Amino acid sequence: MADAQRIVKRLLEAYPHPKIALEYSNPLELLVATILSAQCTDARVNGVTRTLFRKYRSAEDYARADLETL
Repeated sequence: MADAQRIVKRLLEAYPHPKIALEYSNPLELLVATILSAQCTDARVNGVTRTLFRKYRSAEDYARADLETL
């Protein structure tokens, strides 16, 4: 635990105001954007999710989505 605290302290010293490049407005959107960001750039994810987040508003919307369309 002490090691983790030292690492966090050093990171905050180096990056005092960290910002997430992904654009989102709620935890579900952040989760989806983070998953997508593993496969491409954050800029590309932000471009795709603008439309995606308007179409799929809830976890249930994703669960019911046609996989080929999604």
